[in-house]
Amino acid sequence: MQIDKLKKIVVEALEDLKAKDIVEIDVRDQSDVTDLMIIASGSSSRQVKSLAENVRQKAKDNGVESLGMEGEDAGEWVLVDLGDIVVHVMQEPVRKFYQLERLWQIGDEQQNTM
Repeated sequence: MQIDKLKKIVVEALEDLKAKDIVEIDVRDQSDVTDLMIIASGSSSRQVKSLAENVRQKAKDNGVESLGMEGEDAGEWVLVDLGDIVVHVMQEPVRKFYQLERLWQIGDEQQNTM
């Protein structure tokens, strides 16, 4: 499946369950593991788990099996690995603490100055 179509499926799955602050980060030039990271917030562990499961299920419904899903037990930060796209669904305090967007932006700025 083309990455743009998969991205649309993921974003719609997140929006369906009212994810907050959905951010897409293109990491093709920074990572050999994935091409795109999508980060979203949920307001509770229950919502985080539901968001991640909805992403996994919608991808599966469209012929894309997840390579793995981690963190669903605690529900603070759930990662869904769809191969070309890795989805991070986090509770807001956890997202603020780890600042993944900032981490990848710094990497991008460093790469551009080399």
